[in-house]
Amino acid sequence: METLNQTYFRNNIKSCLDRVNDNDDTIYVTRPKNRAVAVISTKKLEKYEYLELFAKTKEGTTDHALARDKLIELGVLDDNDPVIDKDNWTEFWQQFK
Repeated sequence: METLNQTYFRNNIKSCLDRVNDNDDTIYVTRPKNRAVAVISTKKLEKYEYLELFAKTKEGTTDHALARDKLIELGVLDDNDPVIDKDNWTEFWQQFK
């Protein structure tokens, strides 16, 4: 995470964007009148979007499950779901009724 002023960012945009993409860094750019922006990679943005969806949706809904699966795929959450075998298949599906 790095904070830069707008002029420096503008003059060095290529190297700044390369750092964001290559190192998955976040760069904060300060602007006049107490405004600022954050420059993040699309990879990191995807994580934030799925974290937001996961946090805003009710557990047990399809959206929540999809966000959880994506966060597991992205390595944000651990995959500690039990393995379902034929002996407890019916019991597993009963929880969704």
